[in-house]
Amino acid sequence: MTIIAAADGSALGNPGPAGWAWYVDDDCWHAGGWKESTNNRGELMAVLDLLDSTAGVDEDLKVFCDSKYVINALTKWMPGWKRKGWKKADGKEVLNKDLLERLDTALTGREIEFEWVKGHNNHAMNEAADERARAAATAYQKNTSVPAGPGYVPAGTSESITAPAAPSAESDSAAAATTVVSCTVPTHIADELVSRAQAQGIHPQEFLAEIIGRSLENE
Repeated sequence: MTIIAAADGSALGNPGPAGWAWYVDDDCWHAGGWKESTNNRGELMAVLDLLDSTAGVDEDLKVFCDSKYVINALTKWMPGWKRKGWKKADGKEVLNKDLLERLDTALTGREIEFEWVKGHNNHAMNEAADERARAAATAYQKNTSVPAGPGYVPAGTSESITAPAAPSAESDSAAAATTVVSCTVPTHIADELVSRAQAQGIHPQEFLAEIIGRSLENE
């Protein structure tokens, strides 16, 4: 089988409050962002998080993107940039090098098909990803809770929780150090995690990250 997803980024000001999101369906999507970043970083991060979230899944992946920059960077330009030490033809360092290096690693060994779609042109999956990326950017702009979504939910399973390895980052540089970890748990455990997170007024992802952090500190 092939996982089919759309990935998109959004920035309110470019740079400004920014968001990213990938979308498979209403039960399988993930979003995040930063207080200040660019649209291109959002576009790249959406693909990176999608790759990280599906890293343990033995299926091919097809990604719809409305960013030719992302598609060209990952399928055409990256080999040349790497040969030149992540430098462009003018000798200057490639923009967004940190994310591109992580994407290079995440793409290794994966069968990925990228397809460009025109943004805001009634492509249902692209529109869904765009709406979620913009909602994340708006949440950072208004300093409200980010609608992060359920994460990757493998087909045929009851629940999956995709959680950052650390609490939500407040800056672009801190977010770049975030690693996504996916695990599948029984529905009653997932429901309990959601219930406890809601009682504390935080997202289940952040609640799970805190549990993991406390467990590591106590080792």
